[in-house]
Amino acid sequence: MQLTFLDPYRPSNSLLHRADARVKFLLTIAFILTSSLTPVGAWPVYIFLFALILSVTILSELGIRFVLTRASLALPFVFSALPVIFTTTGTTLFTFPVGVWTLTASSEGLARFVSIALKSWLSVQAAILLASSTPFPELLQAMRAVHIPRLLVAMFGLMWRYLFVLVDEALRLMRARSARSGVSGDKNKKIGGSVIWRARVAGGMAGNLFLRGIERSDRIYVSMLSRGYNGEARALPLSALTRDSWLILCLGILALAVLLIFGILLWG
Repeated sequence: MQLTFLDPYRPSNSLLHRADARVKFLLTIAFILTSSLTPVGAWPVYIFLFALILSVTILSELGIRFVLTRASLALPFVFSALPVIFTTTGTTLFTFPVGVWTLTASSEGLARFVSIALKSWLSVQAAILLASSTPFPELLQAMRAVHIPRLLVAMFGLMWRYLFVLVDEALRLMRARSARSGVSGDKNKKIGGSVIWRARVAGGMAGNLFLRGIERSDRIYVSMLSRGYNGEARALPLSALTRDSWLILCLGILALAVLLIFGILLWG
């Protein structure tokens, strides 16, 4: 069974899809670092970064709605930074009591929170563009090409592959449960037991899934060893970067460096 819904890659013939995976990987890392290191409140730099990522989104032909919708899924995690509004000292915006405490919100704290939210949102968009325009095996090759430690790359590859194994085992359990479950023709009759019974069944399925996943992963690993696996996936040697790829890489890093220096000089 093909678990294609787990794979973020969306095939296309766009300029971004045809670009070298090493170039895309390095530029994505550079973009995320630039977003992270940009000082708080450097709003013009954030606008330029958003314009840059929006332009790449258009070139990818993935659709602006597709990228923004997926990036919005990470926004709820940004609310973990909400306390900085009340813990950063500065000009008071408002105060309100919470029990025996009084929370004071500052304009500097609000600016820090919005900056964190924008940085996270832009970084997630860059990661989505990379994953949606590059097959995962090419990403692993790009990581090894830029000399990321072999063990770390192997961990990424195995986690990705065993995710499909785990989901496949979960689907088998759900299919077996459906095959052994009956449906009453009486609409007024309650299907299933109490909440405690349902929790017990779900717990049993989770434990069964854990054991089956471990057993299957052991079988897969033994088969990999029998085929010569030594911690690194074998692949054909990558060709040298073309002149256009080098030009895109250098211009992209230069533009990001200029934006970062501009933000540090004016808002650092």
